[in-house]
Amino acid sequence: MSATAPGVGGSEASAGKEPRTARGRRTLRLILDAAAEEFGAKGFHEGSISGITRRAGVALGSFYTYFDSKDDVFRALVRDMSDQVREHVAPAIKGATGGQIAAEQAALLAFIRFARAHKEIYRIIDEAEFVDPESFRLHYASTAERIAKRLQAAAARGEVREDVNEVHAWAIMGMNVFLGLRYSVWQEDVDPEAIADIVAQMLARGIGTGG
Repeated sequence: MSATAPGVGGSEASAGKEPRTARGRRTLRLILDAAAEEFGAKGFHEGSISGITRRAGVALGSFYTYFDSKDDVFRALVRDMSDQVREHVAPAIKGATGGQIAAEQAALLAFIRFARAHKEIYRIIDEAEFVDPESFRLHYASTAERIAKRLQAAAARGEVREDVNEVHAWAIMGMNVFLGLRYSVWQEDVDPEAIADIVAQMLARGIGTGG
């Protein structure tokens, strides 16, 4: 990940250790990016704090300035990666024209592109199920909630079926997650636009008003 990636405020640090200066926020960003590389390459159990600080190019003391433990930085990383996905996809949704089906198409396209650049997100989020189940649950629950709100707002505008609900939101999220796994992590053998177009056609027939 780039050290200029979005998602860093001060909430990712351990409680009471939030950075208060721009320099501190930059250091925290370096640590989180290095943690993504370390855990993405080695997994949580084989990854180490010393490996994170080496990758970040910071002193060991700098790590403990912001985090109490390896568990804490992993937990923060899951939140940070979830934030990065949201912040990467949101502009695509906002900029889409042609109704909610087009917005969901743009969201999937943006996600696939993000996952291709950050393949480690799958290993880290999957490990969170066992390392930090609450962060794992929150990642998916909050994502599905955002989709559900988008669909409900679109239903009110007459852009999708009136009966869209949480089940539709989880189905869309699950589809996106596994498409990202297949076409971003395992192989990049299909054009992202083609994938998003196929899904948009499915959604138009499934939840579109003309379906």
